[in-house]
Amino acid sequence: MKRSIWMAIGALLLSGANPASAQSLGDAARTNRKNKAPQTASVHHYDNDNLPINDKVSVVGPAIASNANGANQSTGANSAVTTPAADPKAAEAERKKSADDWKDKLDAQQKNIESLNRDLDLTQREYRLRAVAQYSDAGNRLRNSGQWDKDEADFRKQLDEKQKAVDAAKQELETMQEQARKAGVKERE
Repeated sequence: MKRSIWMAIGALLLSGANPASAQSLGDAARTNRKNKAPQTASVHHYDNDNLPINDKVSVVGPAIASNANGANQSTGANSAVTTPAADPKAAEAERKKSADDWKDKLDAQQKNIESLNRDLDLTQREYRLRAVAQYSDAGNRLRNSGQWDKDEADFRKQLDEKQKAVDAAKQELETMQEQARKAGVKERE
């Protein structure tokens, strides 16, 4: 009896829904597009319908405005875009000097990384030698186990700190390489 009552309620609920009155998703999108308010002139939204085909779209960096002479001037306060010098030889010399400065900075950072890596490697070797000496003699392990635990904790701490220093130096090198690339310095081979 209860089952037939629930079936009757379900049938009444289902018969109340009229699928013919439902609007399709495509019709709703078309209606929404027609009723959409026009966009303001200051904000332009690119999509596949209005994307320029023959024109280039720049999405990186500040906008560049032209002055009365036709030379480009950047509108950003700290922009990397500069007005070219009147003398091409002076501009080439400036570019070469900038490239040499960046290469010197990158070489110095690379040497710093190599030094940190060498220091880390020496500490690891020393730790391994002491561990071999500690674990090779059973009597030594029994007599000096407390001291070894302290020494091992110190070595692990040193290794962690040196590894963090190496990782930070590598990250700084990557940042410097990215800045050099943005400044127009070509990659080293």
